[in-house]
Amino acid sequence: MADFEKSFTHRITLLRHGESSGNVNGVYQGRAEFDLTDKGRTQSRSLAAYWQQEEVNFDQIISSPQSRARQTAEILAKSLSVPLEFDDNWREIDNGVLAGKTLDEVKQNHPTPDFRSPFVSIGETGESNWDLYLRAGAVVQNLVHRSPGSYLVISHGGFLNRVLYVMLGIIPQVNFRGARFHFQNTSFAVVYYDPKRHIWLLDRLNDRSHLIDSNKKQA
Repeated sequence: MADFEKSFTHRITLLRHGESSGNVNGVYQGRAEFDLTDKGRTQSRSLAAYWQQEEVNFDQIISSPQSRARQTAEILAKSLSVPLEFDDNWREIDNGVLAGKTLDEVKQNHPTPDFRSPFVSIGETGESNWDLYLRAGAVVQNLVHRSPGSYLVISHGGFLNRVLYVMLGIIPQVNFRGARFHFQNTSFAVVYYDPKRHIWLLDRLNDRSHLIDSNKKQA
């Protein structure tokens, strides 16, 4: 354990699911269901092997129940022998009528308005940016109310961005402007929390060490 970790009670690893067929086909996935590709399953197994090699331990895995996240979680839970639970609140953005449509279909039939406040629904019937922020706040509160420990959360790129907004004290802006955090498939962020001081420490972001050749790993 690094010296800085001793003052933090919660170690939270935020992981985006492995590559899905929706990723390959370039669609707005949202709440639509897409399974992992063979590559996505390989990514998940590589991550499990990497964490085993690095002796990274988790007390609990919490996952979105959507198929691409669930399949990633099941591979990791089995390989790492960690208990797994599913939570609907970790699902991806509800993007309304955009779910499952290709980028071209959305551009042609559902063009993005020139101005969209944080309170306007996405895809006509989906969540607003503010809805996402509030849902992210609820899951973060649930995490910090859990017993001290190491938690792995498996979710989706869009929603994980809002979770980091909550942790880092960033407010949603118009047109989804402002900070954005990169989560590639099976990349992860590591965040520490100290409830006594209400301090968040972002230690890693978009970490894909398990998919990089050992000679090219970052220091």
